[in-house]
Amino acid sequence: MSPSPEAVAHAEARRRLAEATSRAALQAWHQVDRDNIRLSWIALLARVLAIVGGGQLAAAKSTELWLDTLLGDDPDRASEQLNPAALVGVDGSGRSLTDVLMAPMWTALRMVTEGKPVAQSMVHGQSLLDAVVRTAVADAGRAADQVGMVSRPAVTSYVRVVEGGACSRCIVLAGRQYGTSSGFLRHPRCHCGMEPVTREHTPRTQDPREVFEAMSPKQRQAAFGTAATKAIEAGADIGQVVNARRGMKTASVYGRDLQITTEGTTRRGLAGQRLKNFEKVPGVRYRVSKSPRLMPEEIFRIADGRGHAVRLLRLNGYLI
Repeated sequence: MSPSPEAVAHAEARRRLAEATSRAALQAWHQVDRDNIRLSWIALLARVLAIVGGGQLAAAKSTELWLDTLLGDDPDRASEQLNPAALVGVDGSGRSLTDVLMAPMWTALRMVTEGKPVAQSMVHGQSLLDAVVRTAVADAGRAADQVGMVSRPAVTSYVRVVEGGACSRCIVLAGRQYGTSSGFLRHPRCHCGMEPVTREHTPRTQDPREVFEAMSPKQRQAAFGTAATKAIEAGADIGQVVNARRGMKTASVYGRDLQITTEGTTRRGLAGQRLKNFEKVPGVRYRVSKSPRLMPEEIFRIADGRGHAVRLLRLNGYLI
């Protein structure tokens, strides 16, 4: 059994978008002056921010059309529409993209100061940049999907959509069903998606064993390794072979008790206009709301029902 072709196509389109965004960002990384890594990357940063922000916006914008096509009209739906721009400019944990995109440069510089070859240090920085960009685009898309589903009362839950090229941690979660406010378990570079469940739309859920059986020998080796692949082929339970949650996090888990962001909280931002309670912050042109702006994952975690979640999503600028 498998999810609907529309859900698979939606997840695949997001994966291709994340890959394309990463390739564009890596082209900028290849232009870094290895004799002056810090200043040359800072000079390129505005272009990279535009690239990644554009990928995030495209990922978030695809949600409404996909859900409308998949589910049709929901007469009980709230009047608000998803605000895709609210998910741009931050990573899944609410950190500014500017700060996140500096991490590859700092990683490369740290390795150089530790005596590692510059070429090796740049490769490590490139790998981190690839992970950061792909994850930021994918998280923006998944957050948009979940906000869109919560705004539709007909959606009661979602199922995880996993492709054959996924890693072992994702494969064991294939077809799992979660409440609309449940955080999405993912890891860096994860490209799994979700499909909504309603009374009329009940997707055929995946089974980890069936996903495994559909994989090529090369894909099995890449996902599970030689020993685990042999064990599963011999009949071992995939869930027992793989620790489902090892290395997996929801976007709201990065060592913080409360997942917030400062993006869009000035008087000019939609969230700032709704949160109010402004104060003047040194170095910031416009007054900024003192009220914390919650990330979508945090809202889903603390809301005590769909109505509460919709109110918080509206207040924090994710619904227009």
